[in-house]
Amino acid sequence: MPSLGQLIAPRRLGTDFRWLLSSSWTSNIGDGIALAAAPLLIASLTSSPLLVAAGAMMQFLPWLLFGLLAGAVADHHDRRRLVMIANAARAVVVAALCVVLVTGQATVWLVLATAFLYGTAEVFADSAGSTLLPMLVRPADLGIGNARMQAGYLVGNQLAGPPLGAFLFALGSFWPFLLQVLCVSLAVVLISRIARTPVPTEPSAPRESKLGAVREGLRWLRGNAPVRTLIVIILVFNVTWAAPWGILVLYATEHLDMGPVGYGALTTASALGGMVAIFGFGWLEKRVSFATLMRVCLSLEVVMHLGFALSTAAWAAFVIMFGFGLYAFIWSTISTTVRQRLVPLPLQGRIASVNMVGVFGGLVIGQFIGGILAQLFGLTAPWWFAFAGSAITLALVWRSISHIAAAKPVLDAETADEVAADAEPGDGGRPLRD
Repeated sequence: MPSLGQLIAPRRLGTDFRWLLSSSWTSNIGDGIALAAAPLLIASLTSSPLLVAAGAMMQFLPWLLFGLLAGAVADHHDRRRLVMIANAARAVVVAALCVVLVTGQATVWLVLATAFLYGTAEVFADSAGSTLLPMLVRPADLGIGNARMQAGYLVGNQLAGPPLGAFLFALGSFWPFLLQVLCVSLAVVLISRIARTPVPTEPSAPRESKLGAVREGLRWLRGNAPVRTLIVIILVFNVTWAAPWGILVLYATEHLDMGPVGYGALTTASALGGMVAIFGFGWLEKRVSFATLMRVCLSLEVVMHLGFALSTAAWAAFVIMFGFGLYAFIWSTISTTVRQRLVPLPLQGRIASVNMVGVFGGLVIGQFIGGILAQLFGLTAPWWFAFAGSAITLALVWRSISHIAAAKPVLDAETADEVAADAEPGDGGRPLRD
C-alpha cells in the first residue's frame, strides 16, 4: 500500500517536484493567514468603506501594472532564483510591517502601501513560479502535478490559513504577519533545494528589450488559436463571475439573511467542494476527456449563476457553493494543464502573465459592472447578468473547446530528452505522451 507521501507526490514526479510542492503549500499557508488578517487590520485603522475596499484592490493593481513585464522577466532569467528573490522581498516587506505594528506606528496608508509592495513582489514570484512545474514533470503528469499544487491552495489559502490568521489577530495585530514572514521565508528555503537547471532562453533573448520580449509573446499568442481562445474564455468568465461575487457579502447577509457567520461559511463550503475534487481528479483525468470536463465545468458555472439568481434559502446557497468549489477546482487544474502543455517552455512566463492579467482585469471589470447593477436593480441583478453572459459565451465557444483540448502539446526534443534522462529510478520508463 503506498505511503501518504506517495499519494500526495508520486515518486515518478521526482524529488524536485516535491520541493516545489512543499514550497508552494508553505507559501499558501502564509497567504491564507494574511487573507483574513489584512482586512481585519485595515478595518481596525479606518471606518471608510472606500479604504477597506482599496485593501482588496491592492491585490489586483500590481498584476495590471506589472504582469506582462513579470512574464518577460521570468522567461529570460533563472526562474527558480526569481521566485526566491521575490519571496524574500515579500518576507522583508511584511517583516517591516511587523516592526511598525509592534511600535504602534501603523496607519492605514502605510498598510495600503505595504499591500501594494507585497502584491508587486507576488506578481514576479507567481509569474516565475508558474513556469517551474512544466520544467520538472512530463507533459502526461502535468494534470496530477497541477492538482497537487491546487490542493495546497485550497488547504492553505482557503481552509487553514484564514481562521488561523483571524485567531492570531485577536491575540495581537502583529502575530499573524510574523507567522506569515516565517512561512514565506521557509518557502524560499524549500524552493532553493530544487536542483534542476533552468531552461535556457534563445540566444537573442539577453539582447532583447523586455518590451520586445512582451511583443514576442503576444505575437505567439495571436498566432496560436487554442491558447488564445482559452485565455479569452477565462477573461470573459471572470467578468461574469466577479459581477455577483463583488456583492456576495450583501447578497448573503441581506437577501438570504445568513448573517456574517453564514457568509464566512460560504467560503468554507466552496473549499470543501474543492477538497472532494482533489481526491477525484486523478480518476476523472483517466476516464473523461478534457474537452468533456471543460464543457461540464463551464455549464455548471452557468447553472450556478441561475441557482443564485433564483435562490431564497440559505441551504441552497451552501449546496451551490459546495458544487462551485468542486467544479472550479477541476476547471482551474485542467485549464492550467492545457495551457502549460501547449506553450513552449521559453514562453511559459509571458503567456502565463497574459493569462493572469486577463484574470485580474476580468475581476476588476466584473466587480464594477456588478456594483452598478446591484445599485440600480437589486442584489440579484448581477446574478442574472452572470447567467446570461456566461450562457452566451459558452454557446459561442462550445465547438472551440474541442480544438483547445485536442491541440498537440508542445515540447522541445531537447527538453524531452532532459526530462527522460533526469527521471528517477522506479518511474517504469514511462514514455512521454504527445
